Amino acid sequence: MIWRTVLVLLWFVPGFVAADDFRPLYVEIVEQADEQYLVRVKLPPTVQPGNAPEIVFPEFCQGDPGRGNVQVCRADIAGQNLLIRYPAYTPPNSTVVRMRFVTGQVHTMTLSSGVQRFVVPSREDVAGVAAQYTWLGMEHIWIGFDHLLFVLCLIWIAGQWRRILVTITGFTLAHSVTLVLAAMEVVTLPVPPIEAVIALSVLFLATEITRGRRSNLTWRYPVAVSTSFGLLHGLGFAAVLSEIGLPQLELVTGLVFFNIGVEIGQVGFALVVVALLALLRRWSWFLVHGQVTTGYIVGIISAYWFIERTAAFTI
Repeated sequence: MIWRTVLVLLWFVPGFVAADDFRPLYVEIVEQADEQYLVRVKLPPTVQPGNAPEIVFPEFCQGDPGRGNVQVCRADIAGQNLLIRYPAYTPPNSTVVRMRFVTGQVHTMTLSSGVQRFVVPSREDVAGVAAQYTWLGMEHIWIGFDHLLFVLCLIWIAGQWRRILVTITGFTLAHSVTLVLAAMEVVTLPVPPIEAVIALSVLFLATEITRGRRSNLTWRYPVAVSTSFGLLHGLGFAAVLSEIGLPQLELVTGLVFFNIGVEIGQVGFALVVVALLALLRRWSWFLVHGQVTTGYIVGIISAYWFIERTAAFTI
């Protein structure tokens, strides 16, 4: 019995030893002044010194014989393709590439086994970051169905254009505040409970629509509800932004334009909802049953979200 155990262990030992041999190739490119780039390569055990790869730069770059692994270029290499070329054979290792710009930006890329070409990341600039994070904000609000259902309920309860404008503005200001505070790590709260409470906020408004009691606070002052729950929704936006990551240098630009993107997406959705409700209210059945039906549908969906999200951190 003991010999069997020993044999099994010996069987797996070579695998553990070989596993260490497949550490990645490490390539670091450090930008220096005047379009000069220092290249450092660290070989894994499986790559012999005679098979050390060459990092091939664009044609407008050339090596500086007096400075070792320094490439002197006539233009910026950001956005250019670089090639990892082995003189003898390509090992099965992955590759980790780290690019350090002179501005302080650091980008790390992992290339799968066999991949020998990569694109140098672009530099951060105000225009590029603004465009990227505006689109990310719009994209998030359009796929964030809990936020969209919340806005739908707010529009339904507000009813008139002026009340809709005031209500949406309150929601915007509130979630902008907590988005900034959370993104700057002034306020830190666990994400799963926040997501559960966001679902609960949608369920609350769905209940209000179903009951239709226009004399209570929600119907008389929807801006109070939108502002209160908007603080929670801002924390949800911040959680998504933390997953995406803020720019390393243009942090304020990324934060501001992500929020602008959210608002553009939100306003676009609101216009579609208002136009759709105007069409549906010409239908007699919808005038009688539309409000209660909508309330139940939104309520069932949000109740499911609340149970699912609560179970995720309590069970």
